[in-house]
Amino acid sequence: MKRSKDPDSPRLFDQPIAPDEAMERAAIECGLYPVAGTDEAGRGPLAGPVIAAAVILEPGHGLEGLNDSKLLTPARREALYDQILTRAIVSIASSGAGRIDATDIRKASLDAMRRAVLGLAVRPALVLADGRDVPPGLPCAGRAVVKGDQRSLSIAAASIVAKVTRDRMMARADTYFPGYGFAAHAGYATAVHREAIRLMGPCPLHRMSFRPLRRDPDPVDLPAEDVIGL
Repeated sequence: MKRSKDPDSPRLFDQPIAPDEAMERAAIECGLYPVAGTDEAGRGPLAGPVIAAAVILEPGHGLEGLNDSKLLTPARREALYDQILTRAIVSIASSGAGRIDATDIRKASLDAMRRAVLGLAVRPALVLADGRDVPPGLPCAGRAVVKGDQRSLSIAAASIVAKVTRDRMMARADTYFPGYGFAAHAGYATAVHREAIRLMGPCPLHRMSFRPLRRDPDPVDLPAEDVIGL
């Protein structure tokens, strides 16, 4: 029987109770192999890059305990990170504060995911992307998977790689930009971080398009045609 290559087959996207390889297996049955999962970390912080990872899990990878990185302890994430890099095909990309401010966090995140996929040593036939959007410009078919890091092992692996990579980068950033506490909060808007910004001002890692860093113009300084209707 001829296998369908339709990535929208409902068999690909049944809701499991925990991350598994049902989507990946269904894709392979449809003639779509290899399958890559992609996810990002760092959409919400006031500082630092957004990191995306793309992961292809090969048959017999032997990785156990993969899950949404947010549901794992830091020690477990670190252990799985090393295992994933050893046993899977992995690519990592980032969008820094400048790109985020020049576009927006959604576009910067999707672009990082696209570049992570393009960086894979093996071209995938299908990309499963965490969230509601398929990154534009993929070299293959793509499918958005809501809560994908809790449904697909490939996406869960990507979420772990992205999270650990970003946490390590922000810990290192703490040595270059001391006083903000990046190693402790990874750039998120904690009270300590907000107070450090108040005292020292922003550094080059800060996303100036994010509140409370963003400074909207005073309406009285806008041209009259822009003030009307405010």
